[in-house]
Amino acid sequence: MIASVAGRVAAVSPDGAVVEVGGIGLAVQCTPGTIARLQVGEAARLSTSLVVREDSLTLYGFADDDERQLFELLQTANGVGPRLAQAVLAVHPPREVRRAVTTGDLKSLMQVPGIGKKGAERLVLELRDRLGVGSGDVSLDAATAAAGATGYFVAPVAPWRDQLTTALVGLGWSVREADGALGQLAPVAEEQVADTGSVDVAVLLRQALRMLGRA
Repeated sequence: MIASVAGRVAAVSPDGAVVEVGGIGLAVQCTPGTIARLQVGEAARLSTSLVVREDSLTLYGFADDDERQLFELLQTANGVGPRLAQAVLAVHPPREVRRAVTTGDLKSLMQVPGIGKKGAERLVLELRDRLGVGSGDVSLDAATAAAGATGYFVAPVAPWRDQLTTALVGLGWSVREADGALGQLAPVAEEQVADTGSVDVAVLLRQALRMLGRA
C-alpha cells in the first residue's frame, strides 16, 4: 500500500493532481478541499490510499492521515465504494462526518450526492460505533448540545469563496477572474444554504470551471 506521497506538484486539475516523486509523476485523485491547498511548483505531502481494481489502480490523496483513515473506513459500509467515500469527504470535513453518523443526523449525510435516506441510515447503523473521534474533531457532546431543543442539526457553512479562489488560482486563473466567476455563483451558494444548510463546494467548483472555460 502507498500510504503517502511527497514531492513537487506538477499539475492540478478539477479532480486531482500530479505529484512528482523520484522522477515519476503520480496522478492522485483529491477532493476540492485538498486541491485548494495545492500549488503548482510547490512541495506537498498527501496521505494516500491505493484502490486496486481488475482494470485500474487509483491513488486517492488526502490532506492528512485522519481523512485517509475515514475514507477507508467509510468503504467498509455496504454500498460505499471509493468514489462515494470521496464524495462524503468532499461535502463534509471528517469531524462533521463523525458528528453526523454518531448523532444520526441523516439530513447532513443526505447532502452527499448519491446518498439517500436508506443509504444514510445504513451508514449510521454500520459505522456509528466504529468511527471514534479524530484528533482535530470538536466534542460530539458539544455538537449535540448546540442543537438545542430543535431536534435537528445544521452543518456549518464553509468559507467557500476563499477555498474556491485558492483552487481556481492554483488551476491557472487570476484572482480577478476567480472573483468574477464566484461573484456570479453567489446566488447559487445562497440557494444551497437555504435548501441544505451548507455550500456544496464541489458543485460550485465545477460550475466556476465551466464559466471560466467558456470565457
